[in-house]
Amino acid sequence: MTISAHEDFEKALLRRARAVEELLRRLLSDHDAEGEIARPPALMAAMRHGVLNGGKRLRPFLLLESAALFGHESADALHVAAALECVHCYSLIHDDLPAMDDDDLRRGQPTVHRAFDEATAILAGDSLLTFAFEIISDRAAGLPAAQRLALVSGLARAAGHGGMAGGQALDLQAEKAAPDEAGIIRLQAMKTGALIRHACEAGAIVAGAASSDRERLAEFGSAIGLAFQLADDLLDVTATTETMGKATGKDAAAGKATLVALHGTEWAREQLAGLVEEAHTLLKPYGERATILKSAASFIADRQR
Repeated sequence: MTISAHEDFEKALLRRARAVEELLRRLLSDHDAEGEIARPPALMAAMRHGVLNGGKRLRPFLLLESAALFGHESADALHVAAALECVHCYSLIHDDLPAMDDDDLRRGQPTVHRAFDEATAILAGDSLLTFAFEIISDRAAGLPAAQRLALVSGLARAAGHGGMAGGQALDLQAEKAAPDEAGIIRLQAMKTGALIRHACEAGAIVAGAASSDRERLAEFGSAIGLAFQLADDLLDVTATTETMGKATGKDAAAGKATLVALHGTEWAREQLAGLVEEAHTLLKPYGERATILKSAASFIADRQR
């Protein structure tokens, strides 16, 4: 990745993150929306704490850049990206709970159940998950109904029992009975990869791209999703709590099986390089238009936090 491409990527990532955060701030205000009875202030505060606490907004970035790959930029795309981030943040709130990963820090701040309480954290996560589908079905009304239906269906599949939630269930089981390599890959493809895969495909859906392009972007998402989790496992071994903004070394302490634990850090770095090459190859048909997405693949593999 050239320096100029890196700079373009960094600028794009920051610009997209700011736009998504601004919209989320408006969507999660204390003001009742049309058709709502009330917005309980404590619940809304917990939702905002779990969402408006920094973060790279990588998943909405991938969605927006995938849509831009096909020349699509719109307020509706931004709403779909915000909905995706609501689902991601819900998963983090629940993942941090004592019954799950039991974390006290997220992005350098107290987790929602620590800043509020467990019941409020559960309800905040529930509310963000359901709100995501309202955003797509109602607030992204400029998109044709068929596209909104495809986005709702795809997000539900990626987030549910066959995707992210199912992957979390497998991850909890893995603490009691370590899976083999194929099991680890399946677990990670569900827990982490499913939402990233959906982000990339959803951008193509928003843009009304051909089915072949949707499939290619989904494959790209699968490659970088695996890279994201592999890099995360590598950082759990090599990074500090201060750098990550959350506890590190927890996988080893819990006896969790990861690809890094199975094969070592050097193997992981070689795999990451191969996944980046695969991702770049998938984007080759789009030429220079895909430069930022290619840079995103490299960033995911090389990230330091």
